[in-house]
Amino acid sequence: MRTLANVTAAMAMMIGTVSSAFAASGAREDNSGIFAGIFLAFCALIVVAQMLPAVMMMLGFAKGIKREVAHEHTAH
Repeated sequence: MRTLANVTAAMAMMIGTVSSAFAASGAREDNSGIFAGIFLAFCALIVVAQMLPAVMMMLGFAKGIKREVAHEHTAH
């Protein structure tokens, strides 16, 4: 029983010192160049340009509803 405890303690000490070997290096290697970044930025620009009219329309709806509610309160 004492031998099993010694072996377990020795294994725990070895695993404790080696665990940092399994850590990620932190380096990012995607091998995409500047053109991939430019392409993704252009795609993002298209998405934002498509969202602007939608947001303006939603704001117009909100102003119209607010104006209609204010008009109902003054009519009563």
